[in-house]
Amino acid sequence: MPTTSPLRCLVVDDDPLSIQIVNNCIENTAFLQAVGSCDSAVKAAEVLRHQSVDLLFLDVEMPLMSGIDLLKTLQNPPLVVLITSSKEYAVEAFEYDVVDYLIKPISYARFLKAAQKSLEIRTPRPEADSPNAAAGSIDYTFVKVDTKLVKVPFQEVRYVEALGDYVHIVVGQHKLIVYSTMKAVEEKFPAALFVRVHRSFIVNIRAVNAIEDNSIVIDTKHIPIGQTYLRDVLQRLNKF
Repeated sequence: MPTTSPLRCLVVDDDPLSIQIVNNCIENTAFLQAVGSCDSAVKAAEVLRHQSVDLLFLDVEMPLMSGIDLLKTLQNPPLVVLITSSKEYAVEAFEYDVVDYLIKPISYARFLKAAQKSLEIRTPRPEADSPNAAAGSIDYTFVKVDTKLVKVPFQEVRYVEALGDYVHIVVGQHKLIVYSTMKAVEEKFPAALFVRVHRSFIVNIRAVNAIEDNSIVIDTKHIPIGQTYLRDVLQRLNKF
């Protein structure tokens, strides 16, 4: 399995204790590397203009400029995990395609879950070594729906949507509700045919009708393209 460099992390919070807690979590996570911290979003904006950062641990509530305000100013943001003492920003936060949303006080177990999500997004899948590459003739999979196994031809899948602990696999006009994760779908579905476009969506490249305003159109469904995935998506769709 190929090795990858640690994710370079910047912590942004106006509370010194919170910065210390997050930095301690980073130090105890082998695939993360702390590259600095800022006590304001204004300072963070300057750092991000001059320094390479893979993952931003960002407090929401800060004076002068909030974490949400900072996200609005970033053209090509790194992966972002928001940190706050309130749940009220959750809906707005995910409009900016953040990886996760941590509520203070932060436990290491919850921090690690968010960090692992970030690593999954950043780490490329080894396509050549995948089971589907080795068995190139396999053009279907079986998924468990309720108490039965249903055969799903890959060519007929339009897209996959994550919903909590389940995924919705849209096959033609039908929607299969499957207890699974997006990571499991990525590993099972052939990379030559499918691409992840958002933390909550995987699409069949051949089913894409158009791209409009950073959204993919499949039939009448508009699927958002997350900033984290945009470059890869445009390359995979053979855009010129």
